[in-house]
Amino acid sequence: MDRVNPVNIKRYTNTRQANAPDLVVVEEPLEIRVGYGLEGQRQQETITVTMRTPGDDEHLCLGFLYSEGAINTAEQVVSAKYCRNVTVEDGGNNVMRIELSPDMPFTPRNFQRNFYTNSSCGVCGKASIEHVKQLCAPIAMLPVEVPRQIITGFPAALAATQDVFKHTGGLHACGLFDSQGTMLLHKEDVGRHNALDKLIGNLLVTGALPASDKILMLSGRISFELVQKAIKAGVPVIAAVGAPSSLSVTLAKEYGVTLVGFLKDQSFNVYTGFERIID
Repeated sequence: MDRVNPVNIKRYTNTRQANAPDLVVVEEPLEIRVGYGLEGQRQQETITVTMRTPGDDEHLCLGFLYSEGAINTAEQVVSAKYCRNVTVEDGGNNVMRIELSPDMPFTPRNFQRNFYTNSSCGVCGKASIEHVKQLCAPIAMLPVEVPRQIITGFPAALAATQDVFKHTGGLHACGLFDSQGTMLLHKEDVGRHNALDKLIGNLLVTGALPASDKILMLSGRISFELVQKAIKAGVPVIAAVGAPSSLSVTLAKEYGVTLVGFLKDQSFNVYTGFERIID
């Protein structure tokens, strides 16, 4: 599936204008369906529809279900496939069914309040943090320390991987680093939450969760939902080129997560977990 589309534009520079070709990032809906129940009694439920950049959809679905607490291990999933009975006109490769193990308990209504995909959903801050407490285990207090000279190199390292962004300027990205500054994994998507779900889903299927000694780098701001997903993945340090929200700072402090914002090549702000950033 293509991640960029060609378009014709009219480009203005000062007093001049010209017709020119350009590229825009593809944004399409993805419907996530869950198949569950005992053999011979299988049921299906549509869990959510999210706007995403096509590609890596299996990891996106699994990361989403994991970060929302619907699954806890890759073994609880039998398969993740595009629905074959959906025509191109009705969605084509934009509908995926996640088949849960028959012995995996799943009650859709228990998760209905949890399945939101952006920070403008209007949820109450207090209720949201209480939900995270029910969903997430405490962050492992491993002796993770990151020299400031290393952390200032994360934005450039992440930007160097953003192939589609270079052509379109329309994608978010996230990267997973070790404390020596090596990038281990990165993902791109039109939605910042989707990019992180793709990364978490990849870690889930490769048995790399919890990521208790890793650093998460984000290309934009730090919202509550991204901190929640990182906590569920066990990540102790979150860094971003943008600003954190008040609720993300509260949540990070509650869980002992180090939160770094406005990260540039020469400077950054540390909002919580100061002890993990060293000279």
